[in-house]
Amino acid sequence: MKKELKDQIIESISAQLKEYPNFYITDIAGLNAKDTGKLRRACFEEGIKLSVVKNTLFAHVVKGIDNPEMQKLLETLKGNTAIMYCNVPNAPGKLIKKLNKDGMQKPVVKGAYVQECAFIGADKLDQLAAIKTREELIGDIIGLLQSPIRRVVSALQTVAEDQAEDVLIKSLAKVKAAPAEAPAAEPAEAPAEAPAETPAAE
Repeated sequence: MKKELKDQIIESISAQLKEYPNFYITDIAGLNAKDTGKLRRACFEEGIKLSVVKNTLFAHVVKGIDNPEMQKLLETLKGNTAIMYCNVPNAPGKLIKKLNKDGMQKPVVKGAYVQECAFIGADKLDQLAAIKTREELIGDIIGLLQSPIRRVVSALQTVAEDQAEDVLIKSLAKVKAAPAEAPAAEPAEAPAEAPAETPAAE
């Protein structure tokens, strides 16, 4: 491989590692053209960038990055290697599990760098697929914080309703217990005035 081409590939790998915070190192050897096309389409739909790389060139880039956790993955760079770059940390894991259920034996996870942690081995697939995004974790935390508040509000509403019911019952009881008031007596009629006496004739 010419030096100019190597430099271009190294530059491309470096750019992808800067653009995407997570990546999976996988083996897709043996896939026929139909399955390879299916994989590429599925990756595109899930926002995953799939790129076949040369181990030595990918290792060269990783070694140049001051990231001990990422460098743990150097041991996985053997045989056929395809990198699945992603923003959503569990997207490749979920996709690979789905493809496996559909009968595809590849890709096989060799390692992954997800949320600044290294995962090594195909046995980490379930763990990788179950990783939650930052937004999902925040949602869970908010839900946990809101749950006690909801319970308090519900309890306060119940108490308020019970108190209102008690007040109503007591008010009705007082109304029933109060003696009925006698009707007010009508005012007596004033006695009729006697007719004025006529003066006696002289």
